[in-house]
Amino acid sequence: MNKVILELSNGIRLIHHRIPGAVGHCGLIINAGSADEAPVEHGIAHFIEHMLFKGTSHRKAYHILCRLEEVGGELNGYTTKEETAVHASFLNGDYERAMELIADIAFHSEYPSKEIIKEKEVILEEINSYKDNPAELIFDEFEEVIFRDQAIGRNILGTPETVRKFSQRKIITFIKNNYFTDRMVFCSVGNIDEIKIKRLFTKYFSHVPPRISGKKPQEKWKYEPVTIERKLETWQSHCIIGNIAYKHDDERRFSMTLLNNILGGPGLNSRLNMSLRERKGFAYNIESNYNPYHQTGVFSIYFGTDKQNLEKSIAATIRELERIKTKKMGVVQLSKAKTQMKGYIARGFEHHESLMLSLGKSIFLYNRIDTLEELCRKIDRITASQIMETANDVFRKESLSTLIYR
Repeated sequence: MNKVILELSNGIRLIHHRIPGAVGHCGLIINAGSADEAPVEHGIAHFIEHMLFKGTSHRKAYHILCRLEEVGGELNGYTTKEETAVHASFLNGDYERAMELIADIAFHSEYPSKEIIKEKEVILEEINSYKDNPAELIFDEFEEVIFRDQAIGRNILGTPETVRKFSQRKIITFIKNNYFTDRMVFCSVGNIDEIKIKRLFTKYFSHVPPRISGKKPQEKWKYEPVTIERKLETWQSHCIIGNIAYKHDDERRFSMTLLNNILGGPGLNSRLNMSLRERKGFAYNIESNYNPYHQTGVFSIYFGTDKQNLEKSIAATIRELERIKTKKMGVVQLSKAKTQMKGYIARGFEHHESLMLSLGKSIFLYNRIDTLEELCRKIDRITASQIMETANDVFRKESLSTLIYR
């Protein structure tokens, strides 16, 4: 991989991957998200991400939104439980324009009070839209119930009660407590040479005063299996079955990722899709997900089905879990699963916006970048015994939690 890595004296790091083409992508990822919120701050990390677009000491909101759009580019942002990001896509000739804009909104935003008032209403509508979509709502509630009263379990949007109480002072306090320069990575993918990307990165990010945090504190968390059913006025029943899984730096995450792909990954030939959709016609959408976090991780299986098929779908899902726990995969079967996963990863390398963000996350999580070849070698080392051990660890019946919307 043709990559450039640089760390400024203030702790902000750069990762750049040069590729041919007319379009570039870059962004700033900050290792702070909803898991860093106190209960009274619930939703403020996401709220700040919105407010970053609402005015700086140099620009009004209108000028921020137009800066890249008027040259055919795009500016966007997102918040997760453990990170906040602002990123852009643009023609290569606009690299400096994009980098300067991201630096401006990241370090010179003013969070105007009148914009705070308006944005609260926008967030409240976003919360309401989730309530109208049970297929999305159930994922948030699942983590809320398995990590009850813990920051890692709370949803990203917050509640109407907490959002209404946000103020400029609370925003500045959260940023002061969580936005540290040694937890920031500027990531870039595009056709710009090493000398120029280093010059621009230094020009727009070296002036930021250093704020060094060191390692994130190890916080205690607890998990207790639960089974919860809720009555909702929906056409379908929605169900999630899952358990805690492995954190970011656990080596077992590789076998867990492959196991997740085999069970309910994006392939139409996943075991759960073949069982519930193709053979039985119980579900239109069935998927499994593995989300590793700083201190723990979550594995979940989701499906939506007709109410009369709910129990049969749950039984079929449990059978697939038992099957992979008790029957070791054959050599050919495992080889095909590995080949499929390598293909997904290779395709991801070709999606340059996603690649840009994944490079940034890799730097702040592991402080390194694995090439496609290195990732493929790690996949090749996974054994059928490891897959079975992982399945028996994560899919223990007594440890599974279930959330159902009937």
